[in-house]
Amino acid sequence: MTMWGGRFSEGPSALLRALNDSFAFDRELFAEDVEGSIAWARELGLAGVLTGGECDALVGALQTLLVAGVSFKGQPGLDETTQTTNHQPPITTHEDIHSYVESTLRDNIGPLAGKLHTGRSRNDQVATDLKLWLQHVSDDAVALITPLMRALAEKALEHAGTAMPGYTHLKQAEPITFGHWCLAYYEMLARDRSRILDAQLRGDECPLGSGALAGTPLPIDRMRLAHSLGFARATANSLDAVSDRDFAAEYLFAASLLLTHLSRMAEDLIFFTSDEAGYAELPDALATGSSRMPQKKNPDVLELTRGYAARSIGELTGFLALLKGLPLAYNKDMQLDKEPLFRTRTLLGVLLPTLTALIASLKVNADRMRDAAASPLLLATDAADELAAKGIPFREAHEIVSRRVVESPSRQEEPSLDDSTTRRLDDSLRRKNALGGTSPIRVREAAKLALEALG
Repeated sequence: MTMWGGRFSEGPSALLRALNDSFAFDRELFAEDVEGSIAWARELGLAGVLTGGECDALVGALQTLLVAGVSFKGQPGLDETTQTTNHQPPITTHEDIHSYVESTLRDNIGPLAGKLHTGRSRNDQVATDLKLWLQHVSDDAVALITPLMRALAEKALEHAGTAMPGYTHLKQAEPITFGHWCLAYYEMLARDRSRILDAQLRGDECPLGSGALAGTPLPIDRMRLAHSLGFARATANSLDAVSDRDFAAEYLFAASLLLTHLSRMAEDLIFFTSDEAGYAELPDALATGSSRMPQKKNPDVLELTRGYAARSIGELTGFLALLKGLPLAYNKDMQLDKEPLFRTRTLLGVLLPTLTALIASLKVNADRMRDAAASPLLLATDAADELAAKGIPFREAHEIVSRRVVESPSRQEEPSLDDSTTRRLDDSLRRKNALGGTSPIRVREAAKLALEALG
């Protein structure tokens, strides 16, 4: 079924259908399309466009269709464009999800189905569907990020005093605690979560009633319509409303930055669990083996995290490139806005719980971490600070300690430390007691506050 064939002498060719039709992926918006249609039917009734009986018949048929959609739930994988949360109709020959819904209604209730599109365009319809979908999936993303934040905060509390080397330029720099490392990624994820929530607030407006681009000619109360769909407000400009995809771009940006943070965490953990470092061990259930080398325990989950982060950056870049040259208002290019969103949502739905389980069950080798952190070279900065505390300008103190490190035969001898290395390590950590520092007391406090904030 097409919704536009009246002026054409023949139907669309198979070639056009292959290029033009979007039902194979936009069926993901099935639930949102039906929800929007129910709200629109009710507004048509309130505006006097439909009789009470017609409105009830349309709403009832749409509600029945929505319930029937439960049986369409599929089980796609990460490389498919659809995912499992929404109830999706089966693949058919329909042009898009909108024509599917209208055609199915016509099959069920006859010509009355044709009245549903009165005063409405597919342009404001799809914009509304996508806004609704993005609100839902943003809620999902927040709900998935939170357990990972909690796992990191719990690990931080457990290892608030577990010393380990801190790195800059991938060179051992100063001692920190593993709990401090965990909380660094907690902070990144907290910002990621807030970005998604901020984007939700900006996108919390309803395009329905904007028509094709100029607005609807019907006496529709658009603010009431917006509230009926759970939006805070109606869009202010019909031309902008049907062409706006800012919320989608912000979702992809927030997701790509989230995945960038997860990729950085994965890279750290790949190193921490390497044979050379041995600071931690991956749980068996979240690692893989080698088909050739029996001893191998590979960090495939972490490597895939890096790989999917790369793909997410491409999704965002492609999406922005899609939008950058479009004149107002709607253009068919915008049909291609959905698949990157669907793929990203599916990825987050699988990856975030997997990393949460990995962090929660990560086996930390505290002794190996502490031995590495106790290297005298990591205490060189403390030695310079001690000289500065005695009145020597820090730049001179830095030069003195630097020379001692260079002159040390093995570069592993303590530059000028009288107490035991273990005591010096503990003192080094304890002194980093300013707000945000790696002192075990501060880390413990921060972990507790993080857990309280999560509720």
